[in-house]
Amino acid sequence: MKNEILRNLESVRARVDCAVRASGRFPESVRVMAVSKTQPEESLRAALSAGQRLFGENRVQEACARWPTLRTEYPDVSLHLIGPLQTNKVRSALALFDCIQTLDRPELARTLAGEMARTGRRIPFLIQVNTAQESQKHGIRPADFPDFLRLCQDTYGLDIAGLMTIPPLNVPPVPCFSQLAGMAKAYGLPELSMGMSGDFESAIACGATYVRIGTALFGGRVSV
Repeated sequence: MKNEILRNLESVRARVDCAVRASGRFPESVRVMAVSKTQPEESLRAALSAGQRLFGENRVQEACARWPTLRTEYPDVSLHLIGPLQTNKVRSALALFDCIQTLDRPELARTLAGEMARTGRRIPFLIQVNTAQESQKHGIRPADFPDFLRLCQDTYGLDIAGLMTIPPLNVPPVPCFSQLAGMAKAYGLPELSMGMSGDFESAIACGATYVRIGTALFGGRVSV
């Protein structure tokens, strides 16, 4: 497994490098995030041994069960939450994660601000935008974004570093990527988390700074 993940990581990095250069950007402008949700610890350790240090987790409870121990061995790991965050998990999430990419509603913004005031720990956030306006998906709708951004920054004093989106399955993702990039540019937000194993080259062409790679690195998702 270790050798397979190393080969996969090298392949992903090479593809990212090609896409970045084709877009006229610098290689360091795009970071590969290993999406480690549901993966066994063996897979995480293989990626860590191969030099991967940026990871994305979907579930707070799952991440809290394994990353504190792994971080004692790899203290330079950066861990992002890329799944929905319930307000009752805010305390645990802020204690563990270095960035939360799924800020998507006023109640969550208020709870995060209160917990940061209580602990003194501050981290950056990405606002998740439901670019396709799918009823079953999390994320702020584009029409509501300007007011929500002002609420997060001006009312709650949150550090909004950028935007994140998850396009619909089985449709061309570029319109969603382009829309998100346009929104980020209009409001001076530098980070764009978009693109996964099947479409990250298109996301890079549209300006992605984080690409979230699961299947291309670890293989098929492990069911839980």
